Amino acid sequence: MQFSVWAPLAKKSVELVCADQRFAMAVDAEGYWRVECVPPHIAQGYRYSLDGAAPLPDPRSAWQPEGIHGASFLVNPEELQAISRSAFTPKSLREAIIYELHIGTFTPEGTYAGAELKLPHLAALGITHIEIMPLATFPGKHGWGYDGVYLFAPHPAYGTPAQLAHFVAAAHAQGLAVLLDVVYNHLGPDGNYLSQYAPYFTDRVRTGWGEAVNYDGAHSDGVRRFVIDNARMWLEVYGFDGLRLDAVHAIYGFEAVHVLEELATTIQAWAGASNRSVVLIAESDLNDPRLVHASGRGGYGLDAHWEDDFHHALHRVMTGESSGYYSDFNGIKDLALSLRDGYVYQGQYSSHRKRRHGRTPLDVRPEQLVVSAQNHDQIGNRAHGERLSMLLNPLQLKAVAALTILSPFVPLLFQGEEWGAGTPFLYFTDHEDEQLGKLVAQGRRKEFESFGWQDEVPDPQAPGTFSQSRLNWDELTQPVHQELLAWYRQLIALKASALRPLSHAVTVSYDETAAWLCFVLADLCVAINFASQAVAFTLPKGNWRPLLTSSAHSTTPAQLAAFETRIHIQSL
Repeated sequence: MQFSVWAPLAKKSVELVCADQRFAMAVDAEGYWRVECVPPHIAQGYRYSLDGAAPLPDPRSAWQPEGIHGASFLVNPEELQAISRSAFTPKSLREAIIYELHIGTFTPEGTYAGAELKLPHLAALGITHIEIMPLATFPGKHGWGYDGVYLFAPHPAYGTPAQLAHFVAAAHAQGLAVLLDVVYNHLGPDGNYLSQYAPYFTDRVRTGWGEAVNYDGAHSDGVRRFVIDNARMWLEVYGFDGLRLDAVHAIYGFEAVHVLEELATTIQAWAGASNRSVVLIAESDLNDPRLVHASGRGGYGLDAHWEDDFHHALHRVMTGESSGYYSDFNGIKDLALSLRDGYVYQGQYSSHRKRRHGRTPLDVRPEQLVVSAQNHDQIGNRAHGERLSMLLNPLQLKAVAALTILSPFVPLLFQGEEWGAGTPFLYFTDHEDEQLGKLVAQGRRKEFESFGWQDEVPDPQAPGTFSQSRLNWDELTQPVHQELLAWYRQLIALKASALRPLSHAVTVSYDETAAWLCFVLADLCVAINFASQAVAFTLPKGNWRPLLTSSAHSTTPAQLAAFETRIHIQSL
């Protein structure tokens, strides 16, 4: 069996270190060190020693059961592929309803096996794609996963690699595609030994979370290979159907071919050769259509990107909050613009950013924008992790659901949103380094000064911060939660039946003073009263008949009741 590690910074030697023996490795011109080793030697794990220094884990470790500082272990990719492989074909993004979840808090067990038991719930809800928050091994037992340091090794607290492959296969059996959130803009600090092997990072730019990844400097070819191989591994070995690329606005590259373009081109070529359908979705706050434009017209060729303007405009309307980035949004008119165009900011001045922001979304199709009313960032990056269910009444929650699900775009729900979960989702960590834990807590308080929350942010390291964030599935026995769940199911079924294919032909009308909005998409008309009193309302021209209403006390057709959402369908 051949072992290989990229270590161009090693000056004289690299050794494969096993429990019973050390093996000298030979280097090639690109800085890859290799050696043949028989399997019995690595049964208890292995490490690498550079220039005689203390042995370090493998940067491409496939399994770190002893944690971020422990020995690396092999997995058999063919055995994992045999588990995850299926004839499953995911639905396209034109048909997608995405459901974001965190393995550690989705169920009481906090494991792949526990999450697997809830797959029938998601299938019955009408979900088409599950999006899992990052799995790359990170410090401690619990965390959000955005400080992972072993990109090829699934986090051991959630289960074994085989159990992860089995989860993906079980999701496919329920008709659910599975996407994975991956972080290629930075790595966590604790357990991060990459800089001792190679110039994985650069000091020319910096992210808000630490060192930026070196995608365009000396030795960047090896860094790009590392990341692109990682993306392919999750798709090929574990059977994932796509990737959500975290914060691509912090992936810096100034070469002629950006790493995102290279990633998209490589993955698309692999998928075509493998007869697989996979998607790449970027998280970005740039409002930049080049992310989804084809490379032939100067774009990166990704399939879709998150669009935060929809969330911010909707949140401002529903809650009235105007601090931080919500200060850039001005009520129902911005929500209407988002429903029509996707982007609110298309190059105009942003007072929050103190500069111009965005550009016109020319040739951006609805299925290329993923929108949400709630996600891990927008809930977890609040002082107390409040969901909208803690800020709004049930009728308002129904309006939020209708706007998100029946919008022209790809809707994303966050775990528990469908029943108005009463549990918060806080930012939690389990850093083994006490000093790092204190720095993280201080950083969180500093980060939210613009919202006035810096003295209210819970300690991410406190055990209760994590335990409070677990979903309480017993809430589903309560009538108020059952009613909201039934509403979500109705809306998702309606999206699947009445709004295919997606279309740009959306028309929006509204009255900012009276606080109502109406949008027409295909054969549906969605009317919403945001006010606490009934308002006069006239349907757009057409042969409309009532289909759904959120209010048990709906008024006459000429009025919308307080906080009412009413959905009509065009009669032939």
